[in-house]
Amino acid sequence: MLHLTEQQNLVKKNNFMSSKRVVIKVGTNVMTNRNNRIVGPVLHELVRQIAELYEKGYQPVLVSSGSAIAGKEVLGDCNYKDPSTRRQIFSSVGQPRMMRHYYTLFNSFGMHCAQLLATKRDFAPGKHRENMINCYEGLLSEGIIPIANEDDAVSLTMSMFTDNDELASLVAELIGADALILLTDTDGLFTGHPDDDASRKLTEVHPEENVEQYVQENNKAEGEGRGGMKSKLKIAKETARKDITCYIANGKKPNVIVDLLEGKNIGTKFSS
Repeated sequence: MLHLTEQQNLVKKNNFMSSKRVVIKVGTNVMTNRNNRIVGPVLHELVRQIAELYEKGYQPVLVSSGSAIAGKEVLGDCNYKDPSTRRQIFSSVGQPRMMRHYYTLFNSFGMHCAQLLATKRDFAPGKHRENMINCYEGLLSEGIIPIANEDDAVSLTMSMFTDNDELASLVAELIGADALILLTDTDGLFTGHPDDDASRKLTEVHPEENVEQYVQENNKAEGEGRGGMKSKLKIAKETARKDITCYIANGKKPNVIVDLLEGKNIGTKFSS
């Protein structure tokens, strides 16, 4: 049996048509407005860029949040008081709604997409992991865009991801990705609050640099997602240590994904 690192290198070596692979994670704060409503044009721009990348020879994978907030839009509220059960309810209702959005948008660009739901245990070495690799490889070889999310309906606390940033990093490692892009609602990592004139954006960060001091605390409401800049910084460093270039950038900016991969000086780049 191949060692895990050898297996990852083999996956990367055998990428279909030697295409570059990129994992794009979009957070709830990117796709919603200040009233926590999902904004259609933002999703359209996201899918448009993925379609452009595909035409340029990339094999994109999308990791999308939004199911909980989409479910909350539908239900308004639910009577269950337990936070975990409420999250399961909102996510279970919202997930098909999110996929309907994506199916319609990708179809308008003449593309197919597929849903992949996973729990943290699925990434442990063994049959579940091997099966997931086979699924991703099959979809990518057929030109189908995988859309990953946590399987909130069945995830136990012990098998939950910290957030979708962690899921995105694990997917990037799983498929031997060349890059991971974490999209948020700020332009990258700053030395202070992004709105503070005295703070500056960090263009590039190496994993050994101590930049945690710059992270601002972020309290999120129910349905808004679990991640924040603290999580993104941790995941970005871990991903860079795996020799996968990682970016944190503003997903609300037009063409941000394409611009990043074309080498434009936007966002914050993490590399080993």
